[in-house]
Amino acid sequence: MIKRISFDEGLRLFRFAPLEELQKLAQEVRYQKHPKKAVTFVLDSNPNYTNICDADCSFCGFYRKKSAKDAYFKTVDEVMQHFEFARNAGLTTVLLQGGVHEEITVDYLVSLVIAAKTRYPEIHRHFFSAIEIWNAAKVSNCTVKEALEALWNAGQRTIPGGGAEILSERVRLAISPKKMTPGGWMEVHTTAHQIGFRTTATMMYGSVEEPEDILIHLDALRKAQDQYGGFSSFIPWSYKRDNTALRRKVKGWAGTDSYFRILAFSRIYLDNFDHVAASWFSEGKETGMKALQYGADDFGGIILEENVHRATNFINKTDHNGVVQMIREAGFEPLQRNSFYQVIRSYEGLDQVEVPLEGAIKEADKTPILF
Repeated sequence: MIKRISFDEGLRLFRFAPLEELQKLAQEVRYQKHPKKAVTFVLDSNPNYTNICDADCSFCGFYRKKSAKDAYFKTVDEVMQHFEFARNAGLTTVLLQGGVHEEITVDYLVSLVIAAKTRYPEIHRHFFSAIEIWNAAKVSNCTVKEALEALWNAGQRTIPGGGAEILSERVRLAISPKKMTPGGWMEVHTTAHQIGFRTTATMMYGSVEEPEDILIHLDALRKAQDQYGGFSSFIPWSYKRDNTALRRKVKGWAGTDSYFRILAFSRIYLDNFDHVAASWFSEGKETGMKALQYGADDFGGIILEENVHRATNFINKTDHNGVVQMIREAGFEPLQRNSFYQVIRSYEGLDQVEVPLEGAIKEADKTPILF
């Protein structure tokens, strides 16, 4: 077993260790936790109920002001149309998210959970990032705990990890000062863990952070996991510049080596996390497949109907067969999972699976050269 490393040891390792050394250590940890040469994935979609947002995050190209011509805030019935699509596409999970503004109440979020549970009980409800729950609690004049309990009682059981960015106050003030309060993201997740929710943890890197900020983020996650054990997985992704205000300060893309370094290091440092996910979607298919050699045991989902990366002109598309093929080409056995990271299907002896028309690829990738 690899010994737990301290913050200072981790900072030195992250800054100075050759990538090949990190890769070797990460793979050792990965195979200690998951001896089989297998990689999991989920069949999911990622629609949005509103793009109106008052947080004004400088790294986001998705949000709109209420007065914008293309701004929208959907009714419950309009949101349920996305679930109808998910059912027809053969998906098992819907990751539903939106912006934050003064009309989003806890009652509205609860109504979405109840409608989805009632009309589409076979589809798992993986809803609402921490900022959405925090904002709804504020609008509804209740506590975060009360908001989470209302969602739990309505039938929600997991929460996505989006909106963490970097859990360093210096970085928050630089890129999203209006987003929650110091410690807000962690407050939502740890409160959710105490209630019984399982959540994921994320990190958006490649903006204005320094190595110490990365360690602050990972150390906060590790401490929270020691205390409550509610995180299912960790998913890092890189900042994309196009159509964002932050592009004026960040002149280039972090690059593939930075992604591999962060992925490998997180597998080593987050020793109490069962799963670390590589992403074909956020980093490109070739990079995603290579990343499976840097400690990852999960490959995310097929992510139909995604709009946030699309808003930065970074588009990757695949379907059920596509993700199975990528995992195989990377040298692993594909396994389909649910949102609790339980395996629900293997593909031994299968070359192809039947993909409904709704779940098939309908457009080409658009992944511009990042520099």
